[in-house]
Amino acid sequence: MSLALPARPRGFTLIELMIVVAIIAILAMVAMPSIQGKLVRSQIIEAARWSEVAKNPVAQSWTATKTLPADNAAAGLPAAEKIVSNLVSNVTVESGAVHITFGNQANPALTGHILSFRPAVVDDATIVPVAWVCGNAKAPDKMTAKGSNRTDIPERFLPTNCR
Repeated sequence: MSLALPARPRGFTLIELMIVVAIIAILAMVAMPSIQGKLVRSQIIEAARWSEVAKNPVAQSWTATKTLPADNAAAGLPAAEKIVSNLVSNVTVESGAVHITFGNQANPALTGHILSFRPAVVDDATIVPVAWVCGNAKAPDKMTAKGSNRTDIPERFLPTNCR
């Protein structure tokens, strides 16, 4: 006659499962800010393409007359609130600078915020093309950025070339 120990039930206890769930929740909370930042930056990059609508007429104006359009009408563009997309609520030209206002389906961290693109020019050179300065970035050497920078997006969300 052998004495056999009763079989131990296999599986995890409730405590062990709760510890695993807690660890997963903590890791998710740590990862969430980096995921949101990436999502916001991708929306900024996608919306920045809408600036091309206004950049071309502004650059053509500088090349032809050495002046920058004062507003959308002077640039030959529709009213600011008529240039919209899923992420952009308007595109405004102001003294040559192009300002994109985020809205519609943009991430709440972006809604109502503005990203500016300023034309950078060499004042005394007739052939040098217009370069564009995104957000808080500095103008290239020997070039002057025109117009105002109204960028109010938090620095952590701006793409590298706009910081």
